[in-house]
Amino acid sequence: MTSTHAFWLAGRQATGEDTFDVTSPWDGRLVGRASVPTGAQVEEAVAAAYGVRDEFAATPAHVRAAALDHVSRRLAERTEEIARLISGENGKPMKWARGEVGRAVSVFRFAAEEARRFNGGDGQRLDTDAGGQGRLALTRRFPKGVVLGIAPFNFPLNLCAHKIAPAIAAGAPIILKPAPATPLSGLILGELLAETELPAGAWSILPVPNDRMPALVQDERLPVISFTGSEQVGYAIMDSVPRKHCTLELGGNGAAVVLADWASDEDLDRAAQRIATFSNYQGGQSCISVQRVIADASVYDRLLPRVVAAVEAQVTGDPNDDKTDVGPLVSEDAAKRVEAWVEEAVGAGAGLATGGTRDGASYAPTVLTDVPAGTTIAREEVFGPVLTVQRVAGEAEAFAAVNDSRYGLQAGIFTHDLQTAFRAHRALEVGGVVIGDVPSYRADQMPYGGAKQSGVGREGVRFAMDDYTYERVLVLTGLAL
Repeated sequence: MTSTHAFWLAGRQATGEDTFDVTSPWDGRLVGRASVPTGAQVEEAVAAAYGVRDEFAATPAHVRAAALDHVSRRLAERTEEIARLISGENGKPMKWARGEVGRAVSVFRFAAEEARRFNGGDGQRLDTDAGGQGRLALTRRFPKGVVLGIAPFNFPLNLCAHKIAPAIAAGAPIILKPAPATPLSGLILGELLAETELPAGAWSILPVPNDRMPALVQDERLPVISFTGSEQVGYAIMDSVPRKHCTLELGGNGAAVVLADWASDEDLDRAAQRIATFSNYQGGQSCISVQRVIADASVYDRLLPRVVAAVEAQVTGDPNDDKTDVGPLVSEDAAKRVEAWVEEAVGAGAGLATGGTRDGASYAPTVLTDVPAGTTIAREEVFGPVLTVQRVAGEAEAFAAVNDSRYGLQAGIFTHDLQTAFRAHRALEVGGVVIGDVPSYRADQMPYGGAKQSGVGREGVRFAMDDYTYERVLVLTGLAL
């Protein structure tokens, strides 16, 4: 008999009147049932978070840091169990699920470190002008209020960690809504937080159905919204609450550029392997997966067969098998959408170098060439195991191709030339430029986010803490400076 997973209301376990099933995208088996909070329970969580906000902001740094350290340790201790849960509800192969747990371990560790050094204050002498003689300004950061964190399905543990950990580190209460398809991994964090001494009300984890979210988004007691997900939903949230502070991490159309100097057999083999791996990891369901390969004409003909071979070598199948590289998408509907986009591109004249088949929720790793510019897959985020390869003439044309997108999350540039790296950093309209690798590299402590339609604000523990807080100046007078 499958047990029902309780949610976490103001730091304690609770159940509501309804439940919903969480099933495996791979084989449809029941992974677990999640309890749904009632409207009254959601109100209780919001009221508790709002009521504890001043107390939590004043909590000593060592208390918050100790709680974050504890969660980090406990995640590491339960890695295999939690990875199995991630794989079960998300369909992610175990090799990637274990990696996700490892990243969440780091996120909470980074947050503990930041909690200890955050808000020490920045002193500025004001006697640089005669009117400021004897005055010193001390600037510190204070929470804006309660954070509403909304997490997606593709990293059901680590992107919940990226909402919760910075909030706790900054002393901001948080209400987390995990994705409906994958709530169980996020609820695990509640088990670990409940073992700490954080004040009641400082955190809640509530699997609220999407159709009940507008009222929560509108609630004036939740002045900060941190959302990761689709562009349409993210901007709808921002448009509905123009006076709130919204951090949005949205879509991408990640490009990997292979330039003329990346030309040795060893270089091209490495580029092909990295491209194949990171166009297909997580089933391509990552905002920074490789979707576009932009290759200089001088290396294109040698690179393409290597990419195709490396993609075909990706092991597909049961996510529970440690050898599997590529599992299913999150649902059969998601795989059908990818299938339709590929069929549209091929019908418009694109070449199908490999892949292009669907089996239930699984879609074969796919490589397309000569994709017409007006097709959906050329313009939108595919969020599936599909990449396109195009030929360009030189660096300027390559950089223009990267920028020919309404998205701008990250780009990868395969080059050995330092001057080229700096030109790329200046020219590319993206939030991150990765030299010598694919755009899919992310360190969880670095500022992560995009330009254009890829979002607003930055994740990465300290940078999220900045988003959750504001500067408050203290002016001291009559000092002997």
